[in-house]
Amino acid sequence: MKIVVLAGGLSDERDVSLSSGSQIANALISKGHQVLLMDLYLGYKGCESFDQAYAKYGREEYQYKVPNVAPDLQQLIRENDHRENEIGEQVIPICQTADIVFLGLHGGIGENGKLQAFLDLNGIHYTGSGYKGSLLAMDKIVSKEIMANNGIKTPKWSVINRDHSETIKAPAVVKPNDNGSSIGVKIAENQTELEAAIEIAKQYSDTILIEEKIIGREFSVGVLGEQVLPIIELIPKQGFYDYENKYQAGATEEITPAQLEDSLTQEMQAIALKVFRLLDLKVYGRIDFLLDDENHIYCIEANSLPGMTPTSLLPQEAEVVGIDYEALCQQIVDLSLQ
Repeated sequence: MKIVVLAGGLSDERDVSLSSGSQIANALISKGHQVLLMDLYLGYKGCESFDQAYAKYGREEYQYKVPNVAPDLQQLIRENDHRENEIGEQVIPICQTADIVFLGLHGGIGENGKLQAFLDLNGIHYTGSGYKGSLLAMDKIVSKEIMANNGIKTPKWSVINRDHSETIKAPAVVKPNDNGSSIGVKIAENQTELEAAIEIAKQYSDTILIEEKIIGREFSVGVLGEQVLPIIELIPKQGFYDYENKYQAGATEEITPAQLEDSLTQEMQAIALKVFRLLDLKVYGRIDFLLDDENHIYCIEANSLPGMTPTSLLPQEAEVVGIDYEALCQQIVDLSLQ
């Protein structure tokens, strides 16, 4: 098939996306497809079709390594004539002339449903969830409300905006409401750290989520189609599972299948599938959890476009059940076309 892998874009997770996209493209090339890796923001000037772009920019192998700091998007905009359009030149006609678009995007319009809706309007087939599931999963507050209203335990939370005057007490976890990859997320142990964390989160979102701090083990559960994958436990060598610990090799010990009692394994996997369905996710996704000392399971959030980098979790979980990386990418394409 002719496959466009869309990555990059104007998201704080741009670098993660470019790494995911490179790995996805290489996997699909190994399966015999014509694959074009394209930056959603930059596009390919002067190319009116997939064939034209592939002839000029197609590769036998793609490579990208995630830096240990988030990208400077304003610098990127300045380098491109201050253009703030989030969809680059010729992206739509190139995608329209491909068989399917593999969304290797993270964050921004690639994960909040806007791009999915735009692709629908332009008759473009793409991988993963539609606009509704993408929107519900990306908005942490909405997804937590849905979980809480359906009997799923999630850390208690409050919401503030940029002009907040409420008194919030530490310890707490501070998160931008609509960002991923733990960008802007801080754990505050005291009031000074809390105020500083709120100021950092304001750089990424107008709405800030303040969660109670749950002390416990971190887990993630992937879903592929209707198959719940083995649970993976995350043990960062320092701190928590933040941006650097997620994407720098060796920073986190990842154990799959997680060492849990059978009853806890079954309960966590059942919750993961329930959340996947409640949020109307399709094809694949990942659900994150905390487990406290009394074995209470807390669902933290859902991911509609899980990372596909060399250190990402979903590929590791799939491999445990005999689905290697190349087969995983192919299966995502096949399920999406169905």
